[in-house]
Amino acid sequence: FEYGSRVGVWRVLRAFRSRGLPATAFACALALERLSELAAAVRAGVADGLLDVCCHGYRWEDHAGMREEEEKSRIAQAVASLTASLGAPPRGWYCRTAPSESTRRLLVEHGGFLYDSDAYNDELPYWTQVALPDGRVAPHLVLPYTLCTNDSKFAPGRAFSTAQDFLSFCSAAVDQLLSEAEATGQARMLSVGLHPRLIGHPARIQGLCALLDRLDSLGREGRVWVARRSQIADYWM
Repeated sequence: FEYGSRVGVWRVLRAFRSRGLPATAFACALALERLSELAAAVRAGVADGLLDVCCHGYRWEDHAGMREEEEKSRIAQAVASLTASLGAPPRGWYCRTAPSESTRRLLVEHGGFLYDSDAYNDELPYWTQVALPDGRVAPHLVLPYTLCTNDSKFAPGRAFSTAQDFLSFCSAAVDQLLSEAEATGQARMLSVGLHPRLIGHPARIQGLCALLDRLDSLGREGRVWVARRSQIADYWM
């Protein structure tokens, strides 16, 4: 994990910034409390319109097993911490591993979130209805995440070994979704999950760079939109 914060994250940030391409930073609040240089880099990315922030919890812990009051406190603590580190609250939420049965309702009760990404059940954003304790039902936007086009496949024993593995796999998804979108006239969304401790190694980053170059070229042709998650949420509003 420390490799990611010492080396990998800077390589990943350079890959996006050098191409002027946006991304969403899934940030654990405690990490930015402790890594002031990284917090400053994220602030700069937000100011430049290259980054937005999705809260990844206060620290690296499971929400699924938390008692409701503990989880409510953790959500508030995470938002307060990221607001202090970055000058603005996060616009999205994504738990480490799985949410609890209460997570989505607690996010709505806390307020301020455009969306959460605690879902793997679709490829496009969708609206859901959240029942609140006072009997009201609140609409809430879900931007699904994916563990498919995700560099977690570089973990030991998983599918990716080389930069080309990552590039080929993600490019196949781009090709398929482009084909579907152009055939139907209906939009598609592709999330690509990145972890600096994984994709940030010298032998792997070239796969990301080649993918970004292709997406940049497709974007210039008007065939894809490389967007931050908050931009997608705003569009869906």
